[in-house]
Amino acid sequence: MSAPLHDLGEQAAALPPGLRQRIELRWTEATKVFSARGLDRYAGGAVALQGLGRGDAVVEAWIDAAPQVAREVGEDAVAELASAALRLASKTSGAVIERVLATAPTAARRLADAALFLQYLQFLSTLAAQAPRGLRPMLGRLDTLLGQLSLGGLRRWAQWGVQAHRTQPEELTAYFDLQSRESLAMLQQERKGTLLVDVQRRIQMYLRALWGRDFYLRPTAADFERREGARPFIEDGIIHLPDAYDAVEGPAGTVAAAELYRAAAAHAAAHLVFTRQPISAEGLTPWQMALIGVVEDARVETLALARFPGLRPLWARLHTATPTAEPTARDWLDRLARALIDPDHADDHPWIALGRALWADAQPRILAQPYDNTVSWNIGVALAHDYRALAQGPEFRPRADEPAVVYRDDNRDFWAFAGWDAEQAATMAGGAPRQVRKHVSVMAFVNELDVETAGDDAQEVWVLGTELFPYEDLGVSYNDSEGREPVLPPVHYGEWDHQIQLERPAWVTLQERRAATGDPAVIDGILLEHRRLIARMKRILEAIQPQGVQRIRPLEDGDDIDLDAALLSLTDLRLGRMPDPRIMMRHVRKTRDLAVLVLLDLSQSTNDPVAGQTQTVLELTRAACALLADAIQKVGDPFAIHGFCSDGRHDVHYWRFKDFEQPYDDLAKARLAGMQGQLSTRMGAAIRHATAALACRPERRRLLLVVTDGEPADVDVRDPSYLRQDARKAVEAAARQGVQTFCLSLDPRADDYVSRIFGGRHYRVIDRVERLPETLPMLYAALTR
Repeated sequence: MSAPLHDLGEQAAALPPGLRQRIELRWTEATKVFSARGLDRYAGGAVALQGLGRGDAVVEAWIDAAPQVAREVGEDAVAELASAALRLASKTSGAVIERVLATAPTAARRLADAALFLQYLQFLSTLAAQAPRGLRPMLGRLDTLLGQLSLGGLRRWAQWGVQAHRTQPEELTAYFDLQSRESLAMLQQERKGTLLVDVQRRIQMYLRALWGRDFYLRPTAADFERREGARPFIEDGIIHLPDAYDAVEGPAGTVAAAELYRAAAAHAAAHLVFTRQPISAEGLTPWQMALIGVVEDARVETLALARFPGLRPLWARLHTATPTAEPTARDWLDRLARALIDPDHADDHPWIALGRALWADAQPRILAQPYDNTVSWNIGVALAHDYRALAQGPEFRPRADEPAVVYRDDNRDFWAFAGWDAEQAATMAGGAPRQVRKHVSVMAFVNELDVETAGDDAQEVWVLGTELFPYEDLGVSYNDSEGREPVLPPVHYGEWDHQIQLERPAWVTLQERRAATGDPAVIDGILLEHRRLIARMKRILEAIQPQGVQRIRPLEDGDDIDLDAALLSLTDLRLGRMPDPRIMMRHVRKTRDLAVLVLLDLSQSTNDPVAGQTQTVLELTRAACALLADAIQKVGDPFAIHGFCSDGRHDVHYWRFKDFEQPYDDLAKARLAGMQGQLSTRMGAAIRHATAALACRPERRRLLLVVTDGEPADVDVRDPSYLRQDARKAVEAAARQGVQTFCLSLDPRADDYVSRIFGGRHYRVIDRVERLPETLPMLYAALTR
């Protein structure tokens, strides 16, 4: 039963009479597509938009559009539409918000999927931040644009216009209104042959006619970065197909996009019908999994062809693999796939012939047991075993050697992965098993302990609830002396995306790692080598050392009487002169309330030798850290030395060579001696993690000194401005937490970017890298004087 309007109480009553009457007219339609909760959101959205004060037209557009959007993509997307409209209020005018709401049903109908509709709303928010003038004319042409472009194509078309006409308002408006030649040219370039939304109903009817059951199809828009689009995939019983396909060339001529959709849908449906149990991936290599996937694709297609022989020409004409002079692993997969689906195709290579022979022997079993996929496992493993001997092909690269058969899905649905066992994985990789820490009582420790001295290779370390001191004269308990220090869990940090002007929450994963150790004698040798520099620094360091308790005199108000000043005043008084009233003094403790954290960039580039020198940047950095640590230790400031590098946003490495509470002893020197350069430089996440460590310090002044040899960069980032902007946001966040940042750059070209990250007076560029060991301690003295 639908909810009456008066049941919403104050929400509907808060609307003006005209808007209330309009929502009453739409209420019957709304009750057919909204649940009771959705009706509440519907009326609440109207009230929230009316509260913006952008006119009744915005609210009227919401009242008319929301039920239509809910009908197309579900009521959850309607709540996101309201949120998007409210966020746009700070970026654009009420007229544009009205157009966004009025055209939302068109977008929902053309995209036909809730996830794509949410991506569309995010795209509008990004465009409003980058080029607000282009939003309104684009919305006026939205039906035309989405009738010819996929969502990825629309984003690329808009991004090109923003970059080309960012500073030209008239040209920008003409571009987004499809009034310029560049706009039409880019539209034609990004145009796809056929959109899924145009053929989806026919494909669903086609599958129902084949199998007598319904299949759920959803479009996916993963082609923003890759123009060729995403591969089909199956997830939770739903077939996901690219939202647009172009016609492709096959061995028998051009295959239309609609036929390609039909082939992809029929293949995915065959998987859903004949793959009842997933295939275990336990103990398999990527190459074995790839071959098993090809054979499993052929198995389900063979079973489908047994019922519907007319599918063979549809699938066979999309296999284009032929023998080449230097085939890759991908070529071998494609040749095997064609040989199994097309018996008329000539390929006499011994490895392909072996695959055909194994396949022919398995045909009776496949047809007799249509739901048994162990035959795919057996044939795939056998072919992988003979691959080197017969094919002598190159190594398989999982990312680069994906099969090129366009209509087949990525097979993610039929693989079963066992739960991740870190200990087993480490053991299989040749590493040591994971060390387990157990909390036990003293009695269990005394009665059941096998080995008292657990080292780094111990499988179990027992932690006592109460301290037990084996040797009282040493003052070291069992808990403090045994086992490895446990590795901290990963930490997630946000990252600023300057394209959308928003921070991506929990976007970067940082993992602290145990620092490798070297020979501490290396650090002692560095100090001996630079003894003359240490002697020159002695006077500077003595000048900035805290002087302890000092007496400040003369004062009129203080903590104690200055006897010398009091006697002089008494003498003046007896001689009839005006005495000096400043006869008091105060004891002031002169201390340095400062904590310093040195953050080292340990990327791969630090292994490069310095121009004209035999030493590498890493060796000079190690020498500078050794001299700096010696200087700070003499002054007495609490300090820490950390390092970082990165391998994409999911794996930022972080090391603590010397922490605040740790003494600067042989262990710290060994860690400095063992530092290595590797991977890339994702600076923003490392600065945030170092800031978190400094923010916990009780000192009034906290200094973060970043030493780097290049600009921020990483393997998964193409835009050079992306990580620069993120590092700048990390520096600004550090300043808000009371942490002062300063960058010492070894890159002679750093003036182009380092000032925009750290500020005009918070960086220094060293033109001669070989002078780093003497520059870093002097810089510390200047910053902390």
